[in-house]
Amino acid sequence: MLHDNLKMLRKAKRLTQEEVADALHVVRQTFSKWEKGLSVPDAEMLTRIAELFEVSVGDLLGEITEPTTDRDIVAEQLARINEHLAIKNRRAKRIWQIIIASILTINLITLGSILLLRYDPKNSTTNITETKEEIRP
Repeated sequence: MLHDNLKMLRKAKRLTQEEVADALHVVRQTFSKWEKGLSVPDAEMLTRIAELFEVSVGDLLGEITEPTTDRDIVAEQLARINEHLAIKNRRAKRIWQIIIASILTINLITLGSILLLRYDPKNSTTNITETKEEIRP
């Protein structure tokens, strides 16, 4: 896939992420996200990356295409990659929401149980009465 090819080509050229990012006029974090597969560059940037690494856009995307790669085809491939990333991110977000909701529910149940176990109606009434008597002069 694209992210694997980016990493392989960068290492083959013995470049750091910072050096590649500078050559492409982006920040290192942006290139790092492309390399990790967390996001993808747009079609124009993909062309610049291919030129930098001296490969075709098709080779960069991991598919064998004809030398005259149409920008519409590249844009379509990028759209599919973006769609897969969006699905992956939605799933991860949903999993984290379920985990957090479960932890909060368990904490509320635990807190409620502790409060119920500590509640003693006799001491509760006595404490209120004692407090009122102490306040009066």
